[in-house]
Amino acid sequence: MAEVTLPAPVQALVDAINDADTEAFVAAFTADGFVDDWGRVLSGPEGVRSWAGSDAIGMGAQMTVLSASTEGDTTRIRFGWVSRRFTGESDGILVVDGDRLASFTIPPHG
Repeated sequence: MAEVTLPAPVQALVDAINDADTEAFVAAFTADGFVDDWGRVLSGPEGVRSWAGSDAIGMGAQMTVLSASTEGDTTRIRFGWVSRRFTGESDGILVVDGDRLASFTIPPHG
């Protein structure tokens, strides 16, 4: 499978999840950054840390980006996810602000 090229802040998020590095995950976001998981929004460092624990790193998640397209500050990805909470494929929308992420949105499956 061809390697998918991602903007550096998006790659930092993927690496932090796959390396089980909560501090790096939190650091990938701006101070007011947020995760929106099916409409459940967790913002700021504590919210982002909370989601990492409950849904991602704390659940042993591994994330594989299957495809990506970037337009301006927004990168849309399709990713594979394996964890104790959820296993399957999802879409993600990541908005970059400078060298960090402003947001990571996982929209509800249609």
